[in-house]
Amino acid sequence: MSAERVNVAGRLSGQRALVTGGGSGIGQSVARRFAEEGAQVVVGDLVGGDVMLDVRSPESVENAVAEAVARMGGLTTVVCNAGRPVLGSLDETDLEEWNDGLATNLTGVYLTVKSAWPHLVEEGGSVLATASILGVMATGGQAAYCAAKAGVVMLTKCLALDGAQHGIRANCVCPGMVQTPMFEGIIDQQPDPAAARAAAVKYTPIGRLGNPADIANAFVYLASEEASWVTGVALGVDGGFMAGKEIDF
Repeated sequence: MSAERVNVAGRLSGQRALVTGGGSGIGQSVARRFAEEGAQVVVGDLVGGDVMLDVRSPESVENAVAEAVARMGGLTTVVCNAGRPVLGSLDETDLEEWNDGLATNLTGVYLTVKSAWPHLVEEGGSVLATASILGVMATGGQAAYCAAKAGVVMLTKCLALDGAQHGIRANCVCPGMVQTPMFEGIIDQQPDPAAARAAAVKYTPIGRLGNPADIANAFVYLASEEASWVTGVALGVDGGFMAGKEIDF
């Protein structure tokens, strides 16, 4: 069943959104779905965006937010989606890789929201972030990534509390295994990519990998008035992955 079937126009009319990491994958689909639902959208990315945005750089983030505000006449919504894989157990991860992974996956959320905060206070806006199922459960060989995404989940909850008095809601989505360029790159690095892909499908109870539209539709809901009483939530969109596992003796 295709996630693309959901298209009730106008659910985000009047919103002005900045999407980080919107040049490809989940971010690109979020930006497209927001526009379909009536929002103005500015995409920030290292490549392929409307504005240049390196979420590791405070100056780049501030410039991108300022440009987005200038283009749209304000800012009601930020989608902190920019991220990168960090593969390796703790003993295999050097300090440079650890720091860059945290800077991209966690500190970038902090920088984006901090820069956007005054505009969100003015509008009573919404903070959204892409976390991961690996922010609420661990897996071997991804220590830095799991730690950063767990930080995104907890930061989201703190932002929900800090923002409530200003009418700001904060939520994150925890995708499972979604067919994005990042996911495909990880699969391609496996000794047997075909077997790795088959295993990913097997581990997902619904029986298929996710697609970016599955995640984008969740973001549309969280940004919309339909979720006006929803804040501080880490919404799993994972085909049932975190529901549990069947044990086949």
